[in-house]
Amino acid sequence: MKQAPEVYLYGMVIGSHSFLLRDGFPEPDKYSEIKEQYFLPGGETGTACTVLESLGTAVRMDGTWIGTEVTPMLKDFYGGKNVDISPLYFRTDDKGVMDYVVISGTVRSPMGRFAALFSSGERWWNIPREENIAGCRAAAIDPFFGSESRLAAEICLKLGVPYVTIDAAHDNFLHQNAAVNVISHELTENKYRGKSPEEVMELMLDNSDGLTILTQGGGEMLYGRRGQAVRRMEPFKVDVKSTLGAGDTFKAGCTYALLHGMTDDETVRFASACSAVAVSRFPLPLFPPRLEEVNALINGQGFVQSD
Repeated sequence: MKQAPEVYLYGMVIGSHSFLLRDGFPEPDKYSEIKEQYFLPGGETGTACTVLESLGTAVRMDGTWIGTEVTPMLKDFYGGKNVDISPLYFRTDDKGVMDYVVISGTVRSPMGRFAALFSSGERWWNIPREENIAGCRAAAIDPFFGSESRLAAEICLKLGVPYVTIDAAHDNFLHQNAAVNVISHELTENKYRGKSPEEVMELMLDNSDGLTILTQGGGEMLYGRRGQAVRRMEPFKVDVKSTLGAGDTFKAGCTYALLHGMTDDETVRFASACSAVAVSRFPLPLFPPRLEEVNALINGQGFVQSD
């Protein structure tokens, strides 16, 4: 019997086609051999859901409309897991949202039609509903769906459910009211180009009482709260097989930490360990981090990396 959901997730849920190359990216007009390829759940929310469930958390997932090509894969993948996908809308008039990712070690090239989808003027995601969030003890909300993402945050605030978000700018409602906001290199490059990490952190901390974490890929992480000195932590070092899903796994780690009342230091360390385990294997949805692996890495005991 499935457990009652502990965490509500709202955001991008897609079908992800991933291709791991054997010998690196080819030069133009050159051939490259595909070593492995998969069609599995993806997106920021889909990946976080997979990781949280693997960590032992019961999840309720909401967000993107699911189309005919994605539906059977998604239902089969989550069928035996502690994941409630009942809030999702399964449409019958469209193939569904998918991406295509070519991967070679620390380098990946994602492709899709998201620019066209977002510029279409049409909504292709659910409107959050209070009954889907009620009873949960934590949430994670992607900021990509405009007023609907804000509505999810407003419902969480109304119900007293703390939430994690990602890449919400300093003037965004989601950042200003989040328990945790994880900032990636992508946001700093696009929104805060020319500003140092310290300057970005100052701007973020001035606009929220929550925990802000600025990640820099394999570089040093900065984190802190309003009125406190910015702290720093080095990420865990592992042999990288694929970075696909690293940031989504970090978000999942923060959500798990929020659910279990971890301190700020513990949260950053736990999320970093989750992400480190994730990048050591491929494909992530089939080999998500397990709690014992994450704790072993934190405690300096190591873990078994995939071949």
